[in-house]
Amino acid sequence: MLPNTGKLAGCTVFITGASRGIGKAIALKAAKDGANIVIAAKTSQAHPKLPGTIYSAAEEIEAAGGKALPCIVDVRDEQQISNAVAKAVEKFGGIDILVNNASAISLTNTLETPTKRVDLMFNVNTRGTYLTSKACIPYLKKSNVAHILNLSPPLNLNPLWFKQHCAYTIAKYGMSMCVLGMAEEFKGEIAVNALWPKTAIHTAAMDMLGGSGVESQCRKVDIIADAAYSIFKRPKSFTGNFIIDENILKEEGIKNFDIYAIKPGHSLLPDFFLDELPDTVIKKMGSSGAIPQLKEDKLQPAPKLRSGTVEETFKVVKESLTDDIVKTTQAVYQFELSGEDGGTWFLDLKSQGGNVGPGEPSDEADVVMSMTSEDFVKMFSGKLKPTIAFMSGKLKIKGNMALAIKLEKLMNQMQARL
Repeated sequence: MLPNTGKLAGCTVFITGASRGIGKAIALKAAKDGANIVIAAKTSQAHPKLPGTIYSAAEEIEAAGGKALPCIVDVRDEQQISNAVAKAVEKFGGIDILVNNASAISLTNTLETPTKRVDLMFNVNTRGTYLTSKACIPYLKKSNVAHILNLSPPLNLNPLWFKQHCAYTIAKYGMSMCVLGMAEEFKGEIAVNALWPKTAIHTAAMDMLGGSGVESQCRKVDIIADAAYSIFKRPKSFTGNFIIDENILKEEGIKNFDIYAIKPGHSLLPDFFLDELPDTVIKKMGSSGAIPQLKEDKLQPAPKLRSGTVEETFKVVKESLTDDIVKTTQAVYQFELSGEDGGTWFLDLKSQGGNVGPGEPSDEADVVMSMTSEDFVKMFSGKLKPTIAFMSGKLKIKGNMALAIKLEKLMNQMQARL
């Protein structure tokens, strides 16, 4: 991992969403240099499912060698932002680095995204980033370090990244557009950059979304913390960049990225918004529009099905069901399959023993998945990963996204038997 150099000793780092996950990891990395950390986050009391509060994070930061100022901040509230900035300046004398990490996500299409969810994503991601930056900039301009770092992706206008979750993409790209604009506006005074992971990062929120077991396909938050630290070491002239964590760490001489893996050697989930995904997506889009050509996954050869039909695939799935699978999943899935051998099928992993069959389930489905019958067989046999199918538009999902992600874990368990 990237060693600390002491570069940030005495610097004040204002981080939104720093009570846990990536924000806290960046805070702890800076704290090892002896930095002052402003923990600007909402969680003042323990969440039943997400560990950590601004106060527990403050204890960890001070134990790591830094000084901490926990502030209750909802970035949707401009007054709370202003109050936290004022407290930071009063306690530490200024602000040297701002990390806009707070973010909201909903991977739903246009008709299935409630207005209040749209407002949440726009107000946290785009507006919150803009307002927090605006409040900190007068003090950043006085700093010799002067960095703004947004945890947001490169501005990739490939329609692939809009068609499945338009509102989220717009909201997230709003953070990236702040980088474009502010990097030019404050060139020579403040370095403004964006940082994005090449692969999925394991956090408590990821566990909630994907269920236990998803961590084996993720990297640790340490890779983002190291990449952020590398950026902070650079001069103000290093600005307007959209940085991928792995790329900047390669520049630092890091060669063994297994040190960042939760499960070294395991295949990793690629992150969103990058056309060049590990062993899965080729840069050029297909002539049909927004669906890119997919490479074969050579890391995990697909197990051979007994036959290629949907009916026989479901037969094998039924034979693979166990009480443990039903107990840990607790969801009903409905599949709307088009093309040859298409039709409606269900997979009930909520009733005792589980059940599979043609037609709609007796109880309302938690998740409805629409795709071609050919892609369905590929997905269950391991030739097409559900995440890639979704991101490429081959798979459409309605309903509970967390339960949809659970199905990918279930498929991995079943493929040894298929």
